[in-house]
Amino acid sequence: MEYIPQVKQANILCCMCGVLIPANPSNMCVDCIKSQVDITEGIPKQLTIQWCRGCARYLQPPNHWAIAELESRELLTICIKRIKGLNKVKLVDAGWVWTEPHSKRLKVKLTIQKEVFTSAILQQIFIVEFVVQGQQCDKCQKFEAKDTWNSVVQLRQKVDHKRTFLYIEQLILKHNAHSQTLNIKEKPDGLDFFFSNRNHAMKFVEFISAITPVKTKKSEQLISSDEQNNNANYKYTFSVEIVPLSKDDIVCLPPKIAHQLGNMGPLVVVTKVSNLIHFIDPNTLLTGEISALTFWNSPFRALSSYKQLVEFTVLDVNLTGETRGRYALSEIQLMRSADFGANDNIHDIRSHLGNILNPGDLALGYDVASSNFPDSDLAGLKRNQQLPDFVLVKKTYPSKNDFRFKRHWYFKEIPKEGIENPKKFEIDQMERDREEFLREIEADPELRSKINIYKEADAINILQQRIKKMQEHGIDEEAIKEELALDGLLDDLTNNLNINDEEFEDDEDDEEYDEDEDDEDDDMME
Repeated sequence: MEYIPQVKQANILCCMCGVLIPANPSNMCVDCIKSQVDITEGIPKQLTIQWCRGCARYLQPPNHWAIAELESRELLTICIKRIKGLNKVKLVDAGWVWTEPHSKRLKVKLTIQKEVFTSAILQQIFIVEFVVQGQQCDKCQKFEAKDTWNSVVQLRQKVDHKRTFLYIEQLILKHNAHSQTLNIKEKPDGLDFFFSNRNHAMKFVEFISAITPVKTKKSEQLISSDEQNNNANYKYTFSVEIVPLSKDDIVCLPPKIAHQLGNMGPLVVVTKVSNLIHFIDPNTLLTGEISALTFWNSPFRALSSYKQLVEFTVLDVNLTGETRGRYALSEIQLMRSADFGANDNIHDIRSHLGNILNPGDLALGYDVASSNFPDSDLAGLKRNQQLPDFVLVKKTYPSKNDFRFKRHWYFKEIPKEGIENPKKFEIDQMERDREEFLREIEADPELRSKINIYKEADAINILQQRIKKMQEHGIDEEAIKEELALDGLLDDLTNNLNINDEEFEDDEDDEEYDEDEDDEDDDMME
């Protein structure tokens, strides 16, 4: 049997206090080492951190402002970066010590380690206190000072409604494209976006050009100049005009565009407006699309928009067998809903809504026969060519447009300055446009997929009461099924506001646009 000697640990007396301790290179106990060596020396125990009251952001030196919640990981990172001397020790742990939110104090508990003697590592826990000091960020300073903008984007559309701007506003919110704006002002025919930097304005114009067909013009105004240093200060204006067309409008295509689209029309329905304009011929199911450049080379207006929509009752539907996507060509027999009891005028038309309409349904369309159009809008109409009497654009439901029950969802709006001293008819018009946009969201799943829609606080009960009232009003089950499901809505969390902050971060040194672009042609087409 092999003998294994047992090694006993040697004990010694501490050279400072005489306490019996295991032998170590320093010949001192832990308490004496702490009394002789302070590994936190050189690390400040009290610091200040700057916080902007206007936008609730914290300063991350030298000049970056970051959004962070109290006692969050982001704020902890900002605080730790402010502590000097941590590079000389090993940081083991960091956490928050709770303080009153109104105390303007932040306390961070740090655990650090450092080798004090040969093979002797000392660990110590201490607290660093941060005093929250108020300081305005550059963006808030410029906003409060007013008239300090460098560039303005004037977004305009020459139509008699604002449904397009409501949709664009939701896309801007979803992608956080307005993060660099100093101010946003509402105008009777559009919106003005003010920026402190020309590059930010140009990025915003590119974003708008990617979601809707526009025409852009750039101008500049000399504010001041220094001839000795060859410096000049300009203010830039970007005039962005959106095409004057919206979904469900009817237009008469100019001959040149109709020929490019395979001789479709000339009377067509606008089915979609994105970065391209999409049309469909309700008589032949031919579809086509044109770009912004094509439109502005041969501009045209809508013959009728949603304000001229008339309600029709479908009496009979006969499919011809020709289909294209979700559309089907059909012969439809209908009459105006307002003519019931007044006359028995029945009309036969061709429509692209054969798959959507059934006998007894209600549809919205345009009474072309009773409308007067200027000759300039009918330039694409050939000699002896007649326009159809009626054009249907979408299906509707009995009494659906008459109820305004409380909705279980909502969308957010961009904070902006309203129109100064609006008249009563302007206020009523904005409310009607907003209500019409809400109904479009309810009826169009594709539109809902492109914007952020949020739940109300008591969404379940509101939805149940809404469906109950719809049933009491006799609205059919098909309309009730179109109600927005709760699983398709977002919870209104603070984190949702900053999902896409990185898409439009503040980048003062952006070299994407060279200063030589000032000499470009002002009539820039996008």
